[in-house]
Order: sequence, then C-alpha cells, then structure tokens
Amino acid sequence: MLESFFQPKSVAVIGASANPDKLGYAVLKNALDSGYAGKIYPINPKAGNILGCPAFASVEDIPETPDLAVVVIPYPQVPSALESCGRKGIGSVVIISAGFREAGYEGMKRETEVIQIAKRYGIRVIGPNCLGVIDTFTPLNVTFAAGTPPKGPIAFMSQSGALGTAILDWSLAGSRIGFSKFVSLGNKADISEIDLMLAWADDPHTRVILAYSEGLPDGQAFMRTARQVSRKKPIIVVKSGVTQAGSRAVSSHTGSLAGSEQAYAAAFKQAGVLRAETMQDLFDYALGFAYQPLLKGDRVAIVTNAGGPGILCTDALERAGLSLTRFESATTTALQEFLPDAASAANPVDVLGDALADRYHFALEKVASDPNVDGIIVIVTPQAMTEIEATAKAIGETAKQIGAARDIPILSCIMGEYRVSEAVDKLAADYGVPNYPFPERAASAFAAMRDYRVLRDHPDPKPTRFEVDNDHVRAVIRKVREDGRVSIGDSESREILSAYKLRIPQAKLAATADEAVAFADQIGYPVVLKIASPDILHKTDVGGVKVNLTNANDVRDAFDLIVYRAGRYVPGAVIWGCLVQEMLPKGMEILVGMNRDPQFGPLVTFGLGGIYVEVLKDVTFRVAPFDQTQANEMLGEIRSHHLLDGVRGAPPADKAAIIETLLKISQLVTDFPEIVELDINPLLVYDQGRGAVSLDMRLVLASK
Repeated sequence: MLESFFQPKSVAVIGASANPDKLGYAVLKNALDSGYAGKIYPINPKAGNILGCPAFASVEDIPETPDLAVVVIPYPQVPSALESCGRKGIGSVVIISAGFREAGYEGMKRETEVIQIAKRYGIRVIGPNCLGVIDTFTPLNVTFAAGTPPKGPIAFMSQSGALGTAILDWSLAGSRIGFSKFVSLGNKADISEIDLMLAWADDPHTRVILAYSEGLPDGQAFMRTARQVSRKKPIIVVKSGVTQAGSRAVSSHTGSLAGSEQAYAAAFKQAGVLRAETMQDLFDYALGFAYQPLLKGDRVAIVTNAGGPGILCTDALERAGLSLTRFESATTTALQEFLPDAASAANPVDVLGDALADRYHFALEKVASDPNVDGIIVIVTPQAMTEIEATAKAIGETAKQIGAARDIPILSCIMGEYRVSEAVDKLAADYGVPNYPFPERAASAFAAMRDYRVLRDHPDPKPTRFEVDNDHVRAVIRKVREDGRVSIGDSESREILSAYKLRIPQAKLAATADEAVAFADQIGYPVVLKIASPDILHKTDVGGVKVNLTNANDVRDAFDLIVYRAGRYVPGAVIWGCLVQEMLPKGMEILVGMNRDPQFGPLVTFGLGGIYVEVLKDVTFRVAPFDQTQANEMLGEIRSHHLLDGVRGAPPADKAAIIETLLKISQLVTDFPEIVELDINPLLVYDQGRGAVSLDMRLVLASK
C-alpha cells in the first residue's frame, strides 16, 4: 500500500533551500502552506534554519524516522541520498530531481542504479523527474506547483509534470473542479499507473480516477488491474502518442492495419477504462462522475429556454446512442397546464425565452419526478428576462432534493461567460452540479456515464478452451526454426489450422506437374493451384495463383507457368512445387488476423474482406485471450456488420462459425507467444449453418 505517500506522519525534504529561486524552496514552502499537521524536516547541510524550520545535514540526523522523503537535489547526489534514506528506514521516496532516463543512455544508467538501491532497502519510489505529490484531504502538497488545488473527489495522475502544473493552475483559477489526490509519475521507474489505481480503488475521498499517460510498458498487467478497479469506480485515461504504428516492420495484412491506437482502444475497452480523446473530454467526463449519480439507463430529458440549443443537445444525444425519454402522461399534462401555450411539454421541454426561475423550477420538478427519466440536461441561455442566479438555484435544489432521492444525475448547461460565471460557481459549490458551456459537452458526459455502466457491468471474460493438438503445432514451428526461417506459408499453416480443428479445403502439395494432375484427378475438378515456397508469402504478387482449373491440361500448364513466374520474380527462392486445392463455392470473405502489440500482446483483427479491408479498413480488434461475448461484440462493431445479417434477400452468414474461428485463433496466439503475425485471408463464410473454411493462412514467428 502507498499510504505513506499521501498520509505520512512526517516528511523530510532533501534539498530544501532558503533561496526562492530553487525548487527545494518551492517544495518546502508548499508543504508548509498546505496545512500539513505533521513534522517537516528540511535537509540541507549548509543551512541552519529554512522558512522557520530547523534544517538537518542528513536524514540520518533526524531524531525520528520520517514516513516520506522528497528528493530535490542534483542527480549526482541522488544515489547517496537514497542510501541515507534506506539506512534511516524511510520506506517511501518522491524523487523530483531530473537527469535520469529522460536524459539518454547515461541517465538510464543512473536511474537503474537508483532503483537498485531502492529495491535493496525496500523503498517505493515515485519519479524520478516528476512534479511531486498532493493529497488535499491530509492535507499535503510536496510539489513545486504554484499552490494547492481545491479539495474534491477526483484523483489525477500524470506522466507529464508540465501538463500537471497547467492542470493545477487551471483548478486554482476557478475551473469548478477539485482533486483528492494528484501524482506526477515522471519516469515511472518504480510506481506506475497500476500501483496508483490499486491504491485509489478503496480511497473514500476519490470517486473517479483520471490519468494522462504516454506509455504503458506492462499492458497486460494494466488491463488486469484496471478491470478490477473499474468495478468500483470509473477510470478515465487520455493516452498520447498513439497515431504512429510500431517501429517494427510488418509484412502481414493485419500488421498494416493494427497499430498502437487500435491496441490501446481495444485494451481500454476490455479493461473497463473510458478513453478520453482530449483533456477537455477528460475533465468533462470527470465532472459528471465526481459530483452526480451514475446514469442508470439511456433515457435523457432536456429542459431548455431556447430551441436551438435544445436541438443541438438532442442531436448529440442521438449520435451518442442515448434516447430522449417519453414522459408519463401525468407529467405531460402537468407541464401543459402550467407552461404557456407556446411552450413545449414534450421532450425537449421548452419553457421559452421569457422563463423566470419559477417556471424552470416547476418544469424541473415534474421532469425529475417522472419514472421514465434516467438523467436531465438543463439548458439556460442568458436572455433579457432570465433570472440566472435564481434559475441556477432551482437547478441545484432539484438535484439536491429529487435527483439525489431518485439517484438520477442532473447536468447543467448555463451558456455564456460574463453574466453567468457567478451563478455557475455557486451551482457547483453549493449543489455539486457541474456546468458545461455547450450542450454537446453535457451530452458527451452522459454518453461517458452510459459507457462506464456498460463496461462495469460486463462480466469478466471466460475464454473457451478447445481440445487441440498443440504438440503438432510445436513440431511445425520447430521445423521452421530448424530451417532458419520465421515465416510459415500456406502449405505448412494448413497443419496448424488442422491441429486447431479449423476447417480447411482439401489440398495436397505437388512437387511436379504430373503429381499436380494426379492430385487434381483425386480431389476432383475444378481446382486451384498456388505456389508453395517458404520465400514467397504474397502469392498473387508474383502470379502464383491460378483458379478454376477444369482439366488435366489446364493443371499442367498452370503448374509450369506458376513455377516459372516464381523463379523469375523471386530469384533464388526455394520452390516446393504447387499446392493443389479444391475449388470451393463462393462465400463471404472475412479477414481474421493477429499482430502482437509490444504493450498488450496478441491483438486479434476481424473484418469483412475485399474492399472493406483494402479501402475502408473496416475492422475491429481485441486483445487475446477473449471470450465468446467479446467475439460476438466484434461482429457488431464493424460498419458493414449488417451484411452478416443478410441484405436484399440474402441469407445471414454463419456467425457461429466466425465466432468459433476467432476464439480458436485467440487460443492459438495465446498458447504460442512466438507467433507475432497471423493472417487468415480469406476465411470463406457460408450461409447460416453451413460453416466457414480457412482458404489461406500465413504466420510470422518472432526472431530469436
């Protein structure tokens, strides 16, 4: 546990300074000014007294053992300071000092040395190269930020210290947001997002956990922890640096589609983490979670004094998959009897531009009491007659009395700035009702609440285990390794598919044209010929495929031509001959693939083949292993999913066969982590009940 970082009984500031231009001065002053009730020990061998506190030359000279040490000294002195902390028995250290991994190779060596010292003494470390730590409920501020943020139910961790200073300054400037805890993670040499999520999962002062992250080195551990913690409270993350695919070159189709962005999106979804695209989204979502009940259903009511913003809000809710609720007849009747004739008693409820606070109050009471309402967005535009402060009070009173009693969230959208800021501040401070300057942002907050409910209630995955022949797969991989190869082409991949009991077409490898004819006669015409070579993975690129061969002469001619072309276009390639394969009837072409992400591991891809992949890139992803529920969700996430259900009289595709294929591939790439890329392209899917056939598969193994 990390209590000593947030509720220490005493704190040592190593590098405290009397010079206001030094970071050691800022950290010590913040600690003193934050209202911290425990002992604070400045550590500076050249000072006798700093800011009214007696200074000590070393932590080993302090008469007691502090729970926490904060290190603000030049990097060459950090190892010896950490040794002193270890000898003193200090178990928690924040290293603000820079000059470590972020400074290059030499800095990395320094950081490794520091962490080795920490592990030897059992010290937990936040940092290095960080802003520090704040707990507003202790209270304690050991950062060099300009002040302590307001108290509130939001815990925030940031990998960027500079971004953290901006956020803290923003909160001090009347952003109507308060923090329970703030941690600048810095280089994450020891304590990471995983540790803080676990520490804050049961924190009584925290209702929502926010994070700005630039990277998650142990993605699988993050997913496991986040799934556990998100059952208790929302986790919202802004992840930067995901627009570039990994630096490792990829040769598979799946590899060209899968990148860091897709991996993070899939992993967050599976872990129950809400993804915020921007910092604005991050705090818009956080406000709703922090100060209002969760949205228990998808039915939202709008109360407004202006038609335009009401329509914008309606559009935003519909785009987000939320719905406008239908009121009970008693609610509609009461509104019709009270509101002016020109007003609207339907949803959105338009109380008109001349509405005073009493009209808003009546409408809100009736709407909030309606059993069909799961949440309310109240829009107020500051028109000439609008009683802004009184209307804000009406919103707050409704949230306090009816919203709280019924456990429904109420979000405010008092639009404007100059005339409304005082009322908005009072609404947040007195009633805990967050305000959004535009209706679309309020609608997005409700959408985040809905998404969290769905993610939280999603059962933990229970991947199906199929009876397969892993020994045979190992033998195929071992043979490829012995040949000095990393690529496994179609003819060898057939053995792996068979070992996992995936349906494949009849086929035989022919070394000569005569063998090809004999096999074709045995299989039955028409047939397909494909070049068989460990050095040629993309057969069509070299003219290595011939289809619909209907007689022996066609097979013989095709064999000779394919082998000739292969030798011409790929000189020196090892040619095993041609794979003679039965010609199957047409079906729906599906892509199933996998690319191993460096953070999260096997990222499985699903999408319709042909133009849907080539042009539209209409695919979806999951981190393996996953279960049947998640595989079924994948089928519904692609934009062209209606084609699977059958359109214009076409029968539905065999979804069960697709799901089984996805689950078996999930198991395969989990069982064999040496597989780094995989494509089944295409998986030929027939009408419901008729199954699916893997026509072509290729694998790439990790280089040893």
